[in-house]
Amino acid sequence: MTTTILIHATIIDCTGADPRPNGWVVIEDQRIKEVGQGPSGALPAKADVIDCLGQTLLPGLIDGHVHIGSVDASIVEQQRRNFTSTLVIKSLKVLQETLDQGFTTARDCGGVDAGFRQAVAEGLVPGARLSISGGILSQTGGHGDWRLATETCPPFYHGAGVVAGVFDGVSAVRRGAREQLRQGVDFVKIMAGGGAASPSDELDTSQYSLEEMEAAVFEAESAGKYVAAHCYSDRGIKLCCKAGVRTIEHGNLMTDASAQAMKESGAYLVPTMVTYLMISRMGKELGLPESFVRKINQALDKAETSLAIALAHGLKIGSGSDLLGPMQTHKGMELELQARVLGPMGALVATTKTNAEIIRRERDLGTIEAGKLADFILVKGDPLKDMSLFQNYQENLTLIIQEGNVYKNIIARGR
Repeated sequence: MTTTILIHATIIDCTGADPRPNGWVVIEDQRIKEVGQGPSGALPAKADVIDCLGQTLLPGLIDGHVHIGSVDASIVEQQRRNFTSTLVIKSLKVLQETLDQGFTTARDCGGVDAGFRQAVAEGLVPGARLSISGGILSQTGGHGDWRLATETCPPFYHGAGVVAGVFDGVSAVRRGAREQLRQGVDFVKIMAGGGAASPSDELDTSQYSLEEMEAAVFEAESAGKYVAAHCYSDRGIKLCCKAGVRTIEHGNLMTDASAQAMKESGAYLVPTMVTYLMISRMGKELGLPESFVRKINQALDKAETSLAIALAHGLKIGSGSDLLGPMQTHKGMELELQARVLGPMGALVATTKTNAEIIRRERDLGTIEAGKLADFILVKGDPLKDMSLFQNYQENLTLIIQEGNVYKNIIARGR
């Protein structure tokens, strides 16, 4: 048994409690044995002691909406321009960068398969532990159908990158969900409305009939899993809630009526604010189509308003980045953007405690409490006073521990 003790830290445990100065944590192997405050007493002679004086200790962050397979700015063109092997290699770099940014866990909402999850779990590659949805289910002309209007060839189901397939009708949706479940996904992802990257739809459209959504939900729940739905529109959100969808991804065109539907159904909202800001800023120089940037700006314009509506209705709010390609290094900005509406502690809880609930790992992750997995990040300064600290992660994240293993430690160098 190995013992690691963190001392002299200001602990934000992300339960919603106030920070605890001069805190300490005892780690035994992969789990937290004890959390305390004040003098730590006599330290075991064989313990590895890490002095966190003047810094803030948090649970490992959880990104609730990523696409590890998004290696280029255009998720449409990257499938055409990269070999499958190249997409996999580039995706491994994104996976490691996610951990570098302090996200010890991530929920991939379409793309990577169970092999990536297994590779991290077995220590074959460094990266965030994964909850995965595998290939996304889309209708013809939906957000997962990336053919141009001029293309008459059948949709192509790619083997890597951001993977999506077209499944029309209840039987096809049922088969598509079953196939992903057979391949070991943690949840099923469907496209329930239009998106920015897809060429054939607008944000305010709804996609999939109630019956098709219900088929996906039935199959997922039969396997003990759940359905997440990409959706912006008011109508789409209402249909998702009626069908039993558990998480609404994005939700920027939400109204009071659809927020109330989510409240009644118990659905979670996973906002993804940073991707709109970064694509709005960088999309043109990265060669993204004008229609893509136009729709992104539409989503950006409603991002804070929809989050405020969700907060006012008491919805369960998680946190995601949804960043693409070279923008993937800006994941930490999501916390600052959400904090404008949720407050700093609310944003921290969203990306830790609530996201752990979303991936159904709340017994292991999301807060600093005895018995949970030892996932931590140590931050220079006080994030409750400056949420931008997470963005300069190379310098400001001085310690990253994942499941009891020290992945990064630059504390001595940082003083």
